[in-house]
Amino acid sequence: MAERLRIVQKYGGTSVGSPDRIRAVAARIKRSYDQGHQIAVVSSAMSGETNRLIALAKDISPNPLPRELDSLVSTGEQVACALVAMALADIGVPAVSLLGHQIRIQTDSSFGRARIRSIDVSRIEQAFAERQVAIVAGFQGVDENLNITTLGRGGSDTSGVALAAALKADVCEILTDVTGVYTTDPRVCPDARKLDRISYDEMLELASLGAKVLQIRSVEIAKRYQVPVHVRSSFDDSEGTWVVPEEKKMEEILVSGVAFERDQAKVTLEGVPDSPGLAASIFVPLSEAGIVIDMIVQNVGVEGRTDLTFTVPQGDLAATKTICERIVSGIGARGVKASPNVAKVSVVGLGMRNHAGVAARMFEVLAQEGINIKMISTSEIKISVIVDADKVDQAVRALHSAFLGPNARSLESPQGA
Repeated sequence: MAERLRIVQKYGGTSVGSPDRIRAVAARIKRSYDQGHQIAVVSSAMSGETNRLIALAKDISPNPLPRELDSLVSTGEQVACALVAMALADIGVPAVSLLGHQIRIQTDSSFGRARIRSIDVSRIEQAFAERQVAIVAGFQGVDENLNITTLGRGGSDTSGVALAAALKADVCEILTDVTGVYTTDPRVCPDARKLDRISYDEMLELASLGAKVLQIRSVEIAKRYQVPVHVRSSFDDSEGTWVVPEEKKMEEILVSGVAFERDQAKVTLEGVPDSPGLAASIFVPLSEAGIVIDMIVQNVGVEGRTDLTFTVPQGDLAATKTICERIVSGIGARGVKASPNVAKVSVVGLGMRNHAGVAARMFEVLAQEGINIKMISTSEIKISVIVDADKVDQAVRALHSAFLGPNARSLESPQGA
């Protein structure tokens, strides 16, 4: 008899997007159940449902109260979980649907972006003891005052991996509408190929750089608790991509993927006084406004002044300009210059730790394509550049061909980054 495993399966919105898809999900769960495995399922809302509920809220109020908005949008997962449990019952699999407060997924009180503090798995352990499948609502929890909270976009991934960690599951399967993690977006680069395995660190970088396959907080939890994650399609049984601890052979691969993020904007504060504390006076008000700063470059000071450049999501550009114009007048800087329509392109790979020349090769490739680099940022396993938004597809294809294509040129120097 095959080994009995403890498995958490997380299904995305497209996987439970219709009654037919829900029945297909139930049949898939049944196959694992019939093999004797203990199964906990985390379900997203049906595709489009969360957006529908948010639109409904804004029809009632242009600025819905965050607590009430969380209470409203959490119902999408409640519906999906109940339907999956019904579909399982119809094919002879005992199942119970459970909401965040019923299994006590304890969070803080940051409505719309709550963070999980603890999970009480006793109710799920009871379901396992009774040979039931536990269908858990993703994306939601409850704070210490019993208010319903939600975890933010992609929060069902976080729910799934956190539950797998709490249950000490053998694997967390993230079942979605893609067959795994690719070397880049196949819609941009037809030569993109599926990775068999990728390290937590590489996946963290790719998730932070715009790859939409996994939500970044879910990868952080997987790494912290060493949860093996299997990203695979819910539409077939093909092997997907395993996200796992770093393995020695992973370092032999120079670049694992090329990521990109559109809809970025570049902001430059010109003539900023070059003195201690000025950076804080700029970035603290932006942080308090909820604006996420990405890449930051400060020029070498000349005659007591410097230019400070950073990037923000394009949707935050108007608010950023307003805040910066107020800051500039207060600190005696010369002005604010904004450049919308830029994008970030990055190469990621553990192999960069031990090979020199990756940056030089990246810049050489972009130069050959006539693509101007506006900003550069590096980490131990990543190099990112800002380019014009209309050049991003060209840059991705050229870099993928150079580092991951069949004719990719090897870099021999085994030291440096």
